[in-house]
Amino acid sequence: MPPAALPRDYALIALDEAGSTNDEAKERAVAGAPEGTVVWARQQRAGRGRRGRIWESPPGNLYLSVLLRPSCEARRVAQLSFVAALAVLDLVDGLLPGRARCKWPNDILVDGGKVAGILLESALRSDGRVDWVVLGIGVNLVGHPGLEGPVPSTSLVAAGAPAVAPEDALPPLLTALTRRRSEWETQGFMAVRRAWLGRAHGLGGPVTVAGGGEKLTGTFEGLDEEGALMLAREGADSRSISAGDVYFGDAGTAHAARG
Repeated sequence: MPPAALPRDYALIALDEAGSTNDEAKERAVAGAPEGTVVWARQQRAGRGRRGRIWESPPGNLYLSVLLRPSCEARRVAQLSFVAALAVLDLVDGLLPGRARCKWPNDILVDGGKVAGILLESALRSDGRVDWVVLGIGVNLVGHPGLEGPVPSTSLVAAGAPAVAPEDALPPLLTALTRRRSEWETQGFMAVRRAWLGRAHGLGGPVTVAGGGEKLTGTFEGLDEEGALMLAREGADSRSISAGDVYFGDAGTAHAARG
């Protein structure tokens, strides 16, 4: 069954199956597809998350990639990951009010379990400004891969939400994305940052970040002006972390969070 009418300024490409909706969207971006092109697939053969990790993609969940062409500098591209996270949070709040949290850098959790992830990919023009951005979003509506660990996988249904078909979840997610992007464009990243931190997982608590050949432990004290994680360390200078595997709480000293 096709989805209901999408919000204004979106054009849908609906696929029964795709290797990866991000790859499909990137091909169209390179070919000149317009802003607002949405690639939606009922299942993916090669879905992936951050750092090339596999995103299991059986039928029943929501898999989409949105092509954006924002007029911004390259340094601001990563901010759109937080914009997308807030849009997913809005979708989840409509089903499980108040129970979802944003996990840095790109996940949505419900009661500590991962229900959604975001994969952002982009390209620049010759003048160094952004040519296109592809926002890939996966939401576990009814099923999940059964991953365990400090951040286990879960689904909205497993968390107690009513079952929602992907075609019914797509329009409200895009509506929320439009609203959140408008806030970013008109109010700046500080408004997005404030909203994200209001629902941040692990804020003010212990966190371990692994990446670049080092492991740092400290307190998650917030986001900097570009969206990097601010790590306060006892007896040392604070660090802004722009990439890495993040684990929150005491489990962070022994386990990596899968993102």
